[in-house]
Amino acid sequence: MANLKLTNVDKTYGGAVNVLKDINLDIEQGELIVFVGPSGCGKSTLLRMIAGLEKITGGTLEIDGQVVNDVPPSERGIAMVFQSYALYPHMTVRDNMAFALKLANKPQAEIDAAIKSAADKLQLTEYLDRLPKALSGGQRQRVAIGRSIVRDPKVYLFDEPLSNLDAALRVATRIEIAQLKEQMPESTMIYVTHDQVEAMTLASRIVVLANKGIAQVGSPLDLYERPENEFVAQFIGSPQMNLLPGEIVETGETTSIKLDHGGGVIKSTVPSLAADKGMRVNVGIRPEDMVQTDAADFAYEGKVEITEALGEVTLLYFEREEGAADAVIAKLPGIHKDARGRDVRMTADPSKVHIFSNGVSLLYR
Repeated sequence: MANLKLTNVDKTYGGAVNVLKDINLDIEQGELIVFVGPSGCGKSTLLRMIAGLEKITGGTLEIDGQVVNDVPPSERGIAMVFQSYALYPHMTVRDNMAFALKLANKPQAEIDAAIKSAADKLQLTEYLDRLPKALSGGQRQRVAIGRSIVRDPKVYLFDEPLSNLDAALRVATRIEIAQLKEQMPESTMIYVTHDQVEAMTLASRIVVLANKGIAQVGSPLDLYERPENEFVAQFIGSPQMNLLPGEIVETGETTSIKLDHGGGVIKSTVPSLAADKGMRVNVGIRPEDMVQTDAADFAYEGKVEITEALGEVTLLYFEREEGAADAVIAKLPGIHKDARGRDVRMTADPSKVHIFSNGVSLLYR
């Protein structure tokens, strides 16, 4: 198993189109690192650069202290699981898993032992003699993972492995991957996904990519609770964080911000807030942190335009005020059928309030 280090890594196509710039990242042995970001941000490209399938334009990639920029993919000690299963349809599960080992001229006893171990981990033992067409999508993906496990690589790379599965299979296979990581605690894994739930539930650390670089790196809860910028604040969490423009009207032990829309004032009690009276800011409040209030001291008041009752929670979508960038969304526990069409007053715990200036957090920068 291995450590990885990316130092000032760039990727440019044709010398003109810059896709990734100045990527610096240390990955420790045993971590499961998840790359997330919007479509086109370069997360799969970065994974392919680590695999050796894309050439690194600038900077260095080290695996266990060795620079591998010019090392062929087959010699990097890496196994990759693709979005498509890429199984040989005419081969059984056993033969698919054995294929790479046979090419490497491994002894048959070693191949059999590797297949048995991988099949036990992935609950594939009873399917070893079946063809891929006789398997479900989730089982095929497990075979693709098993084909990587038998090679005993230094690093496992997963490129959106659950994207082709339906919702129920995606949940089941995600749990199986989490269980697999528990069984292989020393294994280093890098996982690319656009699915926040996968990222939040699987990752040791998440790398959020945006604007050709890294927006923030941290544990799932760090990114959720302590976003360093507006992009991460809105990218992590669903529905996305509300950003409400306003002006700081009072500083001190508590900081008060008068909001432009909704007529309210919100307070922050975070002592590290570096702000001045009169400063223009964006106030970030997650929908799930908003609560109803009848008090005179409130953060936002508006008419509910649409409600979505999901059973355990209800989403309230407020009418978008003129000049506001987005409609405010609140996520309230329980069922609130009578909220639609009503004026509702909201507030939030000051400790849950995020404050941004010029896109950067004043609290966690």
